[in-house]
Amino acid sequence: MRLLIAHNYYLQPGGEDQAYRHEINLLRSQGNDVYEFHVHNTQIAEISKLKLALNTIWSAETYRKIQKIITNFKPDLAHFHNTFPLISPSAYDACHTFNIPVVQTLHNYRLLCPSALLFRKHQPCLECLNKLFALPGIRYRCYHHSAMATAGVAMMQFIHHLRSTWMRRIDQYVVLTEFARRLFIEAGLPADKMIVKPNFALPASERTGNGTKHMLYVGRFSPEKGILLLIEMAKKRRGDTLVLIGDGPEKDHVSRMIKANNLNQVFLMGQQPRNKVLVAYQDARALIVPSLCYEVFGLVLAEAFSVGVPVIASRLGAMAEIVEDGKTGLLFTPGDAEDLAAKVEWAWNHPAEMAEMGKAAR
Repeated sequence: MRLLIAHNYYLQPGGEDQAYRHEINLLRSQGNDVYEFHVHNTQIAEISKLKLALNTIWSAETYRKIQKIITNFKPDLAHFHNTFPLISPSAYDACHTFNIPVVQTLHNYRLLCPSALLFRKHQPCLECLNKLFALPGIRYRCYHHSAMATAGVAMMQFIHHLRSTWMRRIDQYVVLTEFARRLFIEAGLPADKMIVKPNFALPASERTGNGTKHMLYVGRFSPEKGILLLIEMAKKRRGDTLVLIGDGPEKDHVSRMIKANNLNQVFLMGQQPRNKVLVAYQDARALIVPSLCYEVFGLVLAEAFSVGVPVIASRLGAMAEIVEDGKTGLLFTPGDAEDLAAKVEWAWNHPAEMAEMGKAAR
């Protein structure tokens, strides 16, 4: 097949960017002819706020570029990953003009929530789920802590709801879990256009380490990921080594908390390339995923499973769907540092059981 695949890269690389690259590599390996159309959020600094807001709703530049690509490349299908904010829904209109089928992967909840996270005040939030216009999000300044910026996202959602863009311009939605599928259908997206295709990890060798050195966190250092909960857990489990890999807005805060509480067993490693992350998995008893939000599908879950590392995760949304409690990992009460500490203690005291969970996860 000839495939046009599009993605708006984030300022800080994350799971969506990795999933996009993984899919392109897989499609090409199977003989598909792929044309990549991508933009990067570094370009935002060159655009005025008014132009960015208007382009987020409908980008004439993207419309022209997609039409030109279709004319020259003649794809059989267009597949979009992240389109916010620089690509915009105008890309769907360009495809529609040429009768090119459109597939949209829903990596986050942007169609339902201005912040794309369904998260506020350290817990899941569904206040905008069935709202025609996301007034609660504007009131709470959910996007970039700005009422004006949030209003811009809400206007994009509102206009394309009125235009029936989500219903008429997209032929197939790909969602990553059954949990996400249920939420999108509840919000009014067409159930008959929605299929579940999970994220995947590239094949990896089973780990040779014995999982005796540390607990591991890999991900973004931000409030919704529960990174501060890990620090609270570390205060209760001072004898357990904890390795933190990643970056994000809470990194400096985490560093200060580690120093202020003399948490010498916690090692802040920063952002690391994938080969270094795979090394860190080798001696991990478990990967901890303490998210406080409704994860769509944390790619780190698949990566840990692929090398035979069990996962200790919040019993919340898709995580409770992916991690089978007692079989491929352990689930704990979301936001509860005491329960997380108890699960970590159990994991250290039951090495044979955790090893079996790792095998089942792989």
